[in-house]
Amino acid sequence: MKQFLALSLILSASHLASAKDDTHTLQLQDIFDLEYANQIDITDNGKTVYFVRNRMDIKTDRKVGNIWSVDYKTKQMQPLTSGVHMDYSPVLSPDGERLAFISTRDGSSQIYMKWLKTGAIAKISNLTSSPRAINWTPDSSQLVFSMFVPSKTVTPVNLPGKPKGATWAEPAKFIDDVYYRADGGGYSQKGFNQLFILDANGGNAKQLTRDEFDSAGDVSFSKDGSSLYYSANRHENNQLKPTNTEVYKLNLTTLTIEAITDRNGPDQQPKVSPDGRYLAYTGYDDKRTNYENTQLYIRDLKTGDTQSLTSDFDRSVGQIKWNANSKGLYFSYADEGQTALAYQPRSGKRKVITEKIGSVAFGRPYSGGDFDVSNNGDIAFTLADTQRPADIATIKRGKTERLTTLNSDALGDKQLAKVEEIWLKSSHDQLPIQGWIAYPPGFDKSKKYPLVLEIHGGPVANYGPHFSAEVQLFAAKGNVVLYMNPRGSDSYGKEFAQTIHHNYPSNDFDDLMTGVDALIAKGFIDESKLFVTGGSGGGVLTAWIVGHTDRFAAAVVAKPVINWISFVLTADFYPFFADYWFPGKPWDHIEHYMKRSPISYVGNVTTPTMLLTGEADYRTPISETEQYYQALKLQGVDTAMVRIPAASHGITARPSNLMTKVAYIQWWFDKHSK
Repeated sequence: MKQFLALSLILSASHLASAKDDTHTLQLQDIFDLEYANQIDITDNGKTVYFVRNRMDIKTDRKVGNIWSVDYKTKQMQPLTSGVHMDYSPVLSPDGERLAFISTRDGSSQIYMKWLKTGAIAKISNLTSSPRAINWTPDSSQLVFSMFVPSKTVTPVNLPGKPKGATWAEPAKFIDDVYYRADGGGYSQKGFNQLFILDANGGNAKQLTRDEFDSAGDVSFSKDGSSLYYSANRHENNQLKPTNTEVYKLNLTTLTIEAITDRNGPDQQPKVSPDGRYLAYTGYDDKRTNYENTQLYIRDLKTGDTQSLTSDFDRSVGQIKWNANSKGLYFSYADEGQTALAYQPRSGKRKVITEKIGSVAFGRPYSGGDFDVSNNGDIAFTLADTQRPADIATIKRGKTERLTTLNSDALGDKQLAKVEEIWLKSSHDQLPIQGWIAYPPGFDKSKKYPLVLEIHGGPVANYGPHFSAEVQLFAAKGNVVLYMNPRGSDSYGKEFAQTIHHNYPSNDFDDLMTGVDALIAKGFIDESKLFVTGGSGGGVLTAWIVGHTDRFAAAVVAKPVINWISFVLTADFYPFFADYWFPGKPWDHIEHYMKRSPISYVGNVTTPTMLLTGEADYRTPISETEQYYQALKLQGVDTAMVRIPAASHGITARPSNLMTKVAYIQWWFDKHSK
């Protein structure tokens, strides 16, 4: 009896120790404790930064956000809004007295106003659709924004003979638009995004544009406020050539529209200089490739002279902001998996300000982030790394200072995966490839660990040294996680990204296998426990991998493309995919499409392969997943299909879906651990 009691005490103590250990590593339910900052607006004097503080609400299973401020000198944070809803897009008025924002607090997206001196908040709009991209007029009296306006629809067929009070089937839905459904939005209603103007004290919004073109809400005003500049695709073939946008000038008195740019390619982000003389914008000449570097242009509004300030820069320009003296611009860009900020004078050499802009992607380690610049040159930006989601930081007189520590409570006592950068030379052609290794908490190089290869989507995108809830959760389960930027990723220049032009998947497979081989050579990987997963473009590559090697014990293919022909003919943005990812239409290039389709190699697959996709995914429709699932079943491969109800391509818009995704992937890998 004493021996039994002793054994019971040992087992109980062991269980408690294990439970205690679990509290010190990241667990699935910890997702609801995490926060991150984004959507920054800094005051002209640089003393206060306004931002959206995002968190995950466990009761509603939704991301919620409120607007906060942080004082540069004291680091004191204060809430400007509160509640279990989304407050977003905060924009300071030019006079600094009010903060406009969008909120869902009354059940629909409306424009609200915060009076900063009194603290009063009021809803100033009563709109029928969600407003986007609110912008102040220069005199702080009005707001311009874009909003969807439905078009009148005429049903070509009306059934006769329906008796009064009869209950018939729901009428058929007649569709004749090029774009009739959108990922995350479902089946579309006929109509266009138009520009509106609204008095800052509230009232009825006045419609500024009324034509059958979508008008972007990212506008910029002339110095006197009499006109505004915006980006739109007003070409006759705009739906079949969706990237061919121009910058237009709208006279706010006459409502006449004048084209400012005229070339084949996107022209976006118009920004008038503070002195009113120059117009900056971003774009590139469209050559129908899978990737081109976005350049920064300025146009002299007096002479019409236009020049690119970044023609010698082999990276894509992101967000742009004028310096208050109109002598140059700040711009963000992705470089080797990180987001950097540079200052580009109108003439002269550009200067790198920081390479530490942190991602706000949260789920997976994609690059990105936000910044703003005060009139005196102080910079506010999102600061994040592999151990923390995005906080707020500033740069004053060259010194970087963190202002917030949003996750000190949630992650302060957690043992997280340490992340290490690696560079490799591809076995295919010695092309340098960058990657990162996430080591599980308590890592001991003398032991053997499972390896999870996690592949990014895009395919023209990039991972980097950023916080990733998914990577950290896999590592917390005892896996070494490898993620890489194979050829075709951006942030390494145009040539690197274009290696997969009309050639995807291909030797990106070799790049990824080079990474796996390099980790095995380090001696701490259990070769019987190699696993691979990825989403979207990463799902394509995962399916491609199991069709070309049997070295992995199991695979999870998330939201993939399996058959490029069916993808182009069912995806929401199909005119773009057909024109830019392939040499022509599917029926003219069947052999090319099928050569790059994972379905063509399903006969080689022996790896246990699970599929995971949102049922409302219109970017890589779930029919792609169903094709592969049924093909694997016919082939006799151990397979399963996980369908996430109501989820679109991102899957993880709801926190519990992120938990579901990671849990199912880990379960599949555990099931097939030898």
